[in-house]
Amino acid sequence: MNVKALCLGAFALSIAGNASFAGALDAIDNLQPFYTDSSMKTLRPMPEFKAAFMATPVHTRDMMMRECQDAAQSKPYAEFCATVNALAGMK
Repeated sequence: MNVKALCLGAFALSIAGNASFAGALDAIDNLQPFYTDSSMKTLRPMPEFKAAFMATPVHTRDMMMRECQDAAQSKPYAEFCATVNALAGMK
């Protein structure tokens, strides 16, 4: 196998794969509906939070729930993840 082609393919995959490493919690647009202010300091009350969560696409919801289960990922989003985990328990 040509080493140059192999390296070029690995490089292409690493560039293409970088977008997939960004999580649902890293995208500001995904989190904005759950907060009352633009500084994203105050979460919406539970009924509004639940409505916003249910309005989120299923794929994004699943990603959020998975990321909130990861202790390292959820730490910066502790309050948000606590609310998401509470919603998961309500199902």
